[in-house]
Amino acid sequence: MNEEFREIAERIAGLRDACGYTQEEFAELLGIDVETYREYEQSGRNIPISVIYEISRRCNVDFAEILTGEAAKLDTYHVVRKGQGQIIERLPGYVFKDLAFRFTHKKMQPLQVTIDPSDEPAELVTHNGEEFNLVTEGSIIVTLGSREIKLEEGDSIYFDPRIPHGQRCGGDKPGTFITFICE
Repeated sequence: MNEEFREIAERIAGLRDACGYTQEEFAELLGIDVETYREYEQSGRNIPISVIYEISRRCNVDFAEILTGEAAKLDTYHVVRKGQGQIIERLPGYVFKDLAFRFTHKKMQPLQVTIDPSDEPAELVTHNGEEFNLVTEGSIIVTLGSREIKLEEGDSIYFDPRIPHGQRCGGDKPGTFITFICE
């Protein structure tokens, strides 16, 4: 099998798995029969561009990333509100929604942070890599450059941390979030 096709097949299988679908469920979601989908995932050959595009759309990953394996450069941010997007089990007792699958093959440093309402806003910082924050309790206000985004429990944000950023409590009760900082 051509190495390039094999790598595309592996990326598609990895995305399907990370998004929590069986082959049967994913084939149904894409509107193709399961045997055809299995062939795509096994060999990577003859996958229509329209199917790759639909996979990228359904998994919220850049089309070119599936083809090349190179992650698209994220230069802003993406917010997913609670109850929207594909649910992905990541931690016992809690459900990550959305873009967490991007981190499945990267080094990541998970950290739980609780911010008290009386705490001063964090000084804005920058660093390399990518960052994913999921609010697990209360509300958090994320500052990205000159923009403030309020996140409630279950909301998440994925952003390029080269943008000056910080977090502060967004309510009158402590806010807790889990952050993944990817190298």
